[in-house]
Amino acid sequence: MQQSRARLFKEYKEVQREKVADPDIQLVCDDTNIFKWTALIKGPSETPYEGGVFQLAFAVPEPYPLQPPQVRFLTKIFHPNVHFKTGEICLDILKNAWSPAWTLQSVCRAIIALMAHPEADSPLNCDSGNLLRSGDVRGFNSMARMYTRLAAMPKKG
Repeated sequence: MQQSRARLFKEYKEVQREKVADPDIQLVCDDTNIFKWTALIKGPSETPYEGGVFQLAFAVPEPYPLQPPQVRFLTKIFHPNVHFKTGEICLDILKNAWSPAWTLQSVCRAIIALMAHPEADSPLNCDSGNLLRSGDVRGFNSMARMYTRLAAMPKKG
């Protein structure tokens, strides 16, 4: 557990240094628990998620970095690899392809890449996956854009 704490503190310092370097990711550690983090990621440009800001929750296990963090979307998103109700993410690096070389910051980058390039063949959201698999990219984009507007766009007062 000491090792994982040391690693997380190191990542925390790195995040503080990189705040300006990566404007698409804002990673924040919980004030009272180094094993709980949240992130705000910007939807990738030229995707239906563009303009949206999506919140992620990280639960880091004690054996980290030997085990991957549990990450889920708190913001509703219409995406084949994200469970619509729970926000669970289907991404190989969060399961069997995890390596201690990954950091919380690089996991955020991987999630942004997944948003831009959905894997319709391993869907957690079947409706979304079926639209892409059947070639209805327009239908998928319009649903994804609608949910981005509803859930991830800053409300105009």
